[in-house]
Amino acid sequence: MIENLAEAANADAHLVHAGANVSMDILVGVGNDEYIVAIDEGCVASVRPRAVALESGVFAVRAAADVWEEHWRAMPKRDYHDLFSMISAGLARVDGDLRPLMQNLLYFKGLLEAPRAKAEAPEHPAPPAVGDGFEPMLGRYFTLDVEGRDHRIYVEEAGQGIPLVCLHTAGSDGRQFRHLMCDPAITDHYRVIAFDMPWHGKSNPPAGWQEETYQLTTDGYKKTIRAFCAAMELDRPVIMGCSMGGRVVLHLALDHAEEFRAVIALEGADRLTPYYDTGWLNRPDVHGGRVCAGFVSGQVAPQSPDEYRWETLWHYMQSGPGIFGGDLYFYWQDGHFDDRSHQIDTGKCPVYLLSGEYDSSCTPERSEATHARIKGSKLNVMQGIGHFPMSENPGLFRTHILPVLDEIRG
Repeated sequence: MIENLAEAANADAHLVHAGANVSMDILVGVGNDEYIVAIDEGCVASVRPRAVALESGVFAVRAAADVWEEHWRAMPKRDYHDLFSMISAGLARVDGDLRPLMQNLLYFKGLLEAPRAKAEAPEHPAPPAVGDGFEPMLGRYFTLDVEGRDHRIYVEEAGQGIPLVCLHTAGSDGRQFRHLMCDPAITDHYRVIAFDMPWHGKSNPPAGWQEETYQLTTDGYKKTIRAFCAAMELDRPVIMGCSMGGRVVLHLALDHAEEFRAVIALEGADRLTPYYDTGWLNRPDVHGGRVCAGFVSGQVAPQSPDEYRWETLWHYMQSGPGIFGGDLYFYWQDGHFDDRSHQIDTGKCPVYLLSGEYDSSCTPERSEATHARIKGSKLNVMQGIGHFPMSENPGLFRTHILPVLDEIRG
């Protein structure tokens, strides 16, 4: 497979285009064998066995032969499907000068995946089509007061009925929920509302932002959401969040159960473990949007349709400087509460946990551990889905979320 790397990579016009500024040698270790991969403006010029001990590349990626074998299968298992997932699971390691890797992360991930056997795209249900071309959601701005400080907030909504507030992932924005707003099976019964958190998407940072460093805290996050619900005059809404949003809804169920009809945690758990260095997310020598997309690209399941995969990554490419890293402070450090999550009363506020099979951040195992601590919670591990169910595979996610919404409504 490694000997076919050049042919496979050079046949991928998108990959060659993405690496147009990449000219260097890297080292790839396959078990006890090591190869020098020479790259010239995105094309692989040669792949040759390492000849002498001093010969090396700018950086080296090493993994056991059976790890690479699984990585290159048409549909690899979770943890084997992506370079960062392999590193997180202890299946691979990277040494050397990491800056060129981070500067071109999407390219190098694609390069290492190039020998992967081609699989037929699985047939997934499609999201509902929009009849006249105009999507039904309406957007507007308003000023939200959070603890005496004004924030200009952008919000979109569609439908009528029970309020359903949707919270986006770290480093992204409310566009992730557009498919829910276009689905009559949901909007006939729910008023679906998605807003961009301050500093995200179309919502502005507060005045004076240039003099501070953005960092999301548990307390600040909860206060922002509760202030938003109060400003919108929502009566016991259902609140659904993904990733960092999935974590904070569990905090809300613990501390403010009486304010919510139910909480739905997508890819949310009460304890998580960091698996990459967030320092790379806000550096002048690394394109922030590209590296953010590169970091999360492996969180999209390999089965997810390319159209929605790249739409999901596009949102990350537009994130403001340092915002993704600031969100991860809450997601990976300040948001832990596994010592208190057992206190959530699901009799007052039902809790639903939905976890993607291919999520290597909030893994199904972490969701299962959270489910075990929250008595009465309900867990669904969604096969063939990653960390962004509502945006990466909206048709398949629909089959999982509709029964939950029907149960809450029923």
